[in-house]
Amino acid sequence: MAGNSLGKEFVVTTFGESHGKIVGVLIDGCPAGLSISEEDFQEELDQRIPAQPKIVSARIEKDTAKILSGVFNGKTTGAPIAITVDNKEIMSIDYDKIRDLPRPGHCDYPACVRYGGFNDYRGGGRFSGRVTVALVMAGVIAKKLLNRYNIDVLAYTVSIGKVKSEKKFSSAVEIRKNRSIAATRCPDLVCAEKMEEAIVAAKNMGDSIGGIVECVAFNVPAGVGEPLFDALDADLAKALFGVSAVKGVEFGTGFAAVEMFGSQNNDEFTVKDGKVETVTNNAGGIFGGISSGMPITMRVAIKPTPSISREQKTINLLTMENVTLNVNGRHDPCVVPKAVPAIEAVAAVTLVDHLIRAGHITRVFFEDKNNNSKKERL
Repeated sequence: MAGNSLGKEFVVTTFGESHGKIVGVLIDGCPAGLSISEEDFQEELDQRIPAQPKIVSARIEKDTAKILSGVFNGKTTGAPIAITVDNKEIMSIDYDKIRDLPRPGHCDYPACVRYGGFNDYRGGGRFSGRVTVALVMAGVIAKKLLNRYNIDVLAYTVSIGKVKSEKKFSSAVEIRKNRSIAATRCPDLVCAEKMEEAIVAAKNMGDSIGGIVECVAFNVPAGVGEPLFDALDADLAKALFGVSAVKGVEFGTGFAAVEMFGSQNNDEFTVKDGKVETVTNNAGGIFGGISSGMPITMRVAIKPTPSISREQKTINLLTMENVTLNVNGRHDPCVVPKAVPAIEAVAAVTLVDHLIRAGHITRVFFEDKNNNSKKERL
């Protein structure tokens, strides 16, 4: 089976390439009766491109979602939902010149070997960050489902290079509001300005820079996950690694736990307002691959953009000679801000898949005539 699909009950399949005609997503297993319109996607699509030209690529797609199937009279029908956006801002000539010169840090060479040279090399083709727009569209539907159960998923930037935010946020409302203001998608607005400066400095050197995105899921009920090999954290990690440029994932205290004693790392249980909670959340809301009821916290490492204007060593695949390469074209000096909505989307998609499997999300939604309350039926 090809590796373009994610999930078992809520199945998301993406398609398209960076310089092809379209990028799209097919969603199978979405419950019927969910209100969806093309306008629902616009805010999320716009969030992919920070409104700060100094820190993003000159390729700015004005994406507009087109729903092709699975929605009738404004409601999901239970049939597969197909959604696409057009690729318009394409300059393929930049890649024709270097098609036999694999770019360092990119998938050009292994993709050429894997697909016998028939892969679309333009802009990275299937391996471009551009294709994450499909994940963002799937995330819109996933988050609408989660919102019906008061589950909130939020991703945001916590570091760019060596610039790190140590601020603790009081609420999801604060995170969402400030994140949308900052071009770097960091809700710590003072730190966000320093992050911009770091990105511009890397760009001025003809270089690039990476960072860390944090993602938190609030109000996920306890008991969700399918250990051992469909564990909740395992599936979340797999989904997160499907986002371009991701090189590391950790939950809770993650790797820092190795420097702690068990007495420090253990999350002790307590009862608060008749509800089981833990005093700390070092496990990141997951024990043994199953949700604990505490917020699920993930951090994702995003590598520096491999396309840089500085001279680099590579090979000519036709002559098998060592050569040097300067990558021209339009590239982001930092892809972290664009990764934020994709990270949030795949986390939401994975949670919906597991919540359906656990019986928390029903297969059909019913609403009364006044659209004020919902009835649900398995």
